Amino acid sequence: MTNLKVISTGPSDEKSHKTSNPSTPQLLNPSTPQPLNPSNKIIYISKHFESLKIYVYLHMEFKEAKSKFIQTWGALGSQWGINKTMAQIHALLMVSQDALSMEDIMEELHISRGNTSMNLRSLMDWGIVYKEYKPGERKEYFSAEGNIDELARKIAKERSKREIKPTLRVLKDVSTIDTGDSGEAAHFKAKTEELYDFVSRADNMLEKITEQKENWITKTIIKLMT
Repeated sequence: MTNLKVISTGPSDEKSHKTSNPSTPQLLNPSTPQPLNPSNKIIYISKHFESLKIYVYLHMEFKEAKSKFIQTWGALGSQWGINKTMAQIHALLMVSQDALSMEDIMEELHISRGNTSMNLRSLMDWGIVYKEYKPGERKEYFSAEGNIDELARKIAKERSKREIKPTLRVLKDVSTIDTGDSGEAAHFKAKTEELYDFVSRADNMLEKITEQKENWITKTIIKLMT
């Protein structure tokens, strides 16, 4: 019978059998980072996913609320004498925590540079938006009037200047016509004179109210209620 010799080219047979035996428990180095148990991984990921969902929900809720406010304020703009885009820019600046650059406004409202620039100039003419400069920055930044009483006062004054004053001039001109013997012309003159007196009194009252720079809205409401 031929004798066979086994030649080992690696670890000893005993060591090799120990490492290859699946039933042999493997000892891990305590200093080596241990992987998470699969069930723990699921809990860990689940918790972070829930946190992410809450963050996304709150962020989307804020973005939607902000967009809704800007759109609504823009629609109301025509009622106090400005165009929709102008009112939307004002709304954006009013609710922004920090001053915004022209590029910020363009990106947020998806409007052109020319449109943004033109409406910013108009808002500054109204006195309800201000230009700011930041140290080390070449960009111009813009912010809105933060005091609501002051904002209402300035809007009221601008509306008087842009709407009521021109109306008064027209009423004064048309109420001074020579009626001659025409009964129709006399009736027209009498009615336009009445309108002139009424609008003039309303404008004078508005001017007196807006001269009260501090809490003029509250003071006016209190006067009306007492």
